[in-house]
Amino acid sequence: MSEKNNCQLSIINCQLISKRYSKVQALQNISFEVEKGEIFGLIGPDGAGKTTLFRILTTLILADSGTAMLNGWDVVKDYRQIRNHVGYMPGRFSLYQNMTVEENLDFFATLFHTTIAENYDLIKDIYSQIEPFKNRRAGKLSGGMKQKLALSCALIHRPLILFLDEPTTGIDPVSRKELWAMLRKLKSEGITIVVSTPYMDEAMLCDRIALIQQGSIMSIDTPQGIIDKFPQKIFAVKSDNMSRLLDDLRGYSSVKSCHTFGEYHHLTIDNEQLTIDNEQLIINNLMEMLVKNGHNNLEIKKNVPTIEDCFMELTIDN
Repeated sequence: MSEKNNCQLSIINCQLISKRYSKVQALQNISFEVEKGEIFGLIGPDGAGKTTLFRILTTLILADSGTAMLNGWDVVKDYRQIRNHVGYMPGRFSLYQNMTVEENLDFFATLFHTTIAENYDLIKDIYSQIEPFKNRRAGKLSGGMKQKLALSCALIHRPLILFLDEPTTGIDPVSRKELWAMLRKLKSEGITIVVSTPYMDEAMLCDRIALIQQGSIMSIDTPQGIIDKFPQKIFAVKSDNMSRLLDDLRGYSSVKSCHTFGEYHHLTIDNEQLTIDNEQLIINNLMEMLVKNGHNNLEIKKNVPTIEDCFMELTIDN
């Protein structure tokens, strides 16, 4: 089949994808599109359905219902074409640990009827960092080096689409930063990237994101677009007893939601109770209540919502 969708904007089109494992509904009516050349993030915790969706899109398992097209190819009927044109880096390191770095890369190049030399320009920035260790067995590499090798192997055939399943889990902050810099470079090469992560801060590094929880997509937009839709005002609160503070805040009648974010608790106040005229009154009453409950070193301030705030709010609403 020819690449009939090259003239269209969307390179991935999923419609109503569902998948069940025994009693667990892993995916429920998943629908979304990915545009050519963008970094699309699938953001959600472990067990949200990210890996199952990736396995369906890379033709490793079949959906129970729904359709998915990659570059105009159907994931069921045209699985051979798809496998020749996508790269997939699973969450768990899956290369041959007893083979050397160079042997792994050469093996994957051979699978796709190419050579390391032919596509070296694409992986140069990544592979050059581990090339000094090309004779080291893959199982002896550090976490960051393993990720670089796995990414090199996924790219060696110059795929149209690159799927990365939680690529930064378990690696150090420096390697994490380096990997995202590499992804931006790959985007400039025209490769479409679909990346999953449980880290909400990484959402801001994507062009668009889908927030997923319990097999359902709750929202799809640019990261800033999702933040701009946050429906409530949000406040950050802390005291000298954060555990008891969380219980007290959740028991306050005006508080709609309250969750821990670093050194603060983030709370939202029901919009029906919060107006411009009574906002300060509600905050003063909250401060008075907390002081009466024995909290010291109190701080309450307005806060700008984050992707994690949006995710938690959507989880409550759903």
